[in-house]
Amino acid sequence: VALLYGLELSFNPFSTCPSYEAVADLPLEQKLAGLRDPAMRAKLLAEPPAYRNPQMLAFMRSVENMYVLGDPPNYTPPREQRLDARAAKLGITPLALAYDLLVSGDGRTLLFHPGANYTDSSDANMASMLHHDDTVMALGDGGAHYGLICDASYTTHALTYWTRDRKGERWSLPWVVQQLTDVPARLIGLGDRGRLAPGYKADLNVIDTDNLRVAAPHPVHNLPGGGRRLEQKAEGYRATVVGGAVTYRDGAFTGALPGRLVRGARPAPRAA
Repeated sequence: VALLYGLELSFNPFSTCPSYEAVADLPLEQKLAGLRDPAMRAKLLAEPPAYRNPQMLAFMRSVENMYVLGDPPNYTPPREQRLDARAAKLGITPLALAYDLLVSGDGRTLLFHPGANYTDSSDANMASMLHHDDTVMALGDGGAHYGLICDASYTTHALTYWTRDRKGERWSLPWVVQQLTDVPARLIGLGDRGRLAPGYKADLNVIDTDNLRVAAPHPVHNLPGGGRRLEQKAEGYRATVVGGAVTYRDGAFTGALPGRLVRGARPAPRAA
């Protein structure tokens, strides 16, 4: 579980400070110009947030526990990359470092705030949880928090990190694929899919596992009314097949829309 903060996203560590309202709704270039004013910087670093919800304040202002999310993103960064460690080396506060990072470059720096499963800068707890018999890798919360969370990449991350890129013990690719397909399908009663077998739906991905990778999230404005959401691209999916029809080829939409709304459980196909 991770929250993302940035000047173009729903929140950043300064977005609930009263003085931030002067730049909050400006286009990014104008917002950057305002935030780069030394007087504005001093004011926002000294000004307490007006928002009083303790849980949200803990999320947004706990900058000492945040990291910069680069491209490609690293969701298990080492402890020395955490903002408190970096700020200590620079002799400034983590809040000041967060401010300077957000206004650096083109203003699109993302701050990554891991949740309870990475508080000690180790993936050991995640590994234990994901391998537990009662855990299912499925679903996500991004639909409720379009400008704060982007967890649509969890499938690609699972296929790359846990099977290929992790330092230490790795899991077999077939096991991870099963956790992403067959296991959740059985759990929610979709008995006609989740595995490649006679009579099952012909839903599958053709993947170049050596070149599979995910890019950093970025904001796009393509929801109704120009609404913002976070989008995250992936490379290495050679083809996506739904019901036997190729819907994506090398990441490009083919125009085929064979999918249908599924209501309720689906029985498994009868044995031949």
